Amino acid sequence: GPARRGRAMKLQKNTLFALYSVLESAANPGRQYSAGEIAVKYGISPHHLAKVLRTLGRAGLVQSVRGVGGGYRFSGNAKRLTLMDVVQLFENVDASPHRRAKHRPGVERGLATVLAEIDDIARATLQSISIATMLKLIRRQQRG
Repeated sequence: GPARRGRAMKLQKNTLFALYSVLESAANPGRQYSAGEIAVKYGISPHHLAKVLRTLGRAGLVQSVRGVGGGYRFSGNAKRLTLMDVVQLFENVDASPHRRAKHRPGVERGLATVLAEIDDIARATLQSISIATMLKLIRRQQRG
């Protein structure tokens, strides 16, 4: 929509919650997490997070474990799964709508071109980073 015009890619809350959930669960693949546990750690409403986890479940990234002590565990392939794979479940990340700025004044069109380029770089970056690579980065930062 028009609100999207002239704004570089900014991830929605749901997308961030999904990334937190995937990274948290992928860091300890054997372990089950309850929505409540992840929600408390990141200051999110458990109800809101449960919806995000259901979407991740349908995509096969987490597996829902029923019964007492149930919850979610990571079921993706951390080496193959990229940040973009998670992001595109929640965001429309098609090539930027800025491309349609042809009939706008030169200044607006020029800026739109640059902003579209920023989105392209963001997309390429998200596509190039696997969950496994991201976890390594996080562990390095924690040690640092």
